[in-house]
Amino acid sequence: MRRGMNEGTSARVDAVVAPDMVATLGGQAVHPVLATARMIEWMEWASRLVILPFLEPTEDAVGYAVSVVHRRPTPVGAAFWAVARFQRQDHKRIVTTVAAYNAAGPIGEGEITQVLVPRRAAP
Repeated sequence: MRRGMNEGTSARVDAVVAPDMVATLGGQAVHPVLATARMIEWMEWASRLVILPFLEPTEDAVGYAVSVVHRRPTPVGAAFWAVARFQRQDHKRIVTTVAAYNAAGPIGEGEITQVLVPRRAAP
């Protein structure tokens, strides 16, 4: 891992809630709002963007742990964004704090941990 990642290192991703991003269970839509799993997906993407510039060519990172609270709904058609900030590194584990927002304010927050692994060759 290259040096330079510090508590100020952050990344943001923006999106609009699409119909395929709503809460579903058993393949059936249950709420016409952003699903928790989709919010976390965008948070994890922001977390990955935090560390990508610091990976060596022989390294990659994979998800290890997620601890997130989803506080407020975001309806289909509404914009939202996820922000990740480097928190700490413990050997091969990298922890980012994450938050997601819509126009009304925070919709979720928590932590995501990624683990450094050797980069696998493409099949």
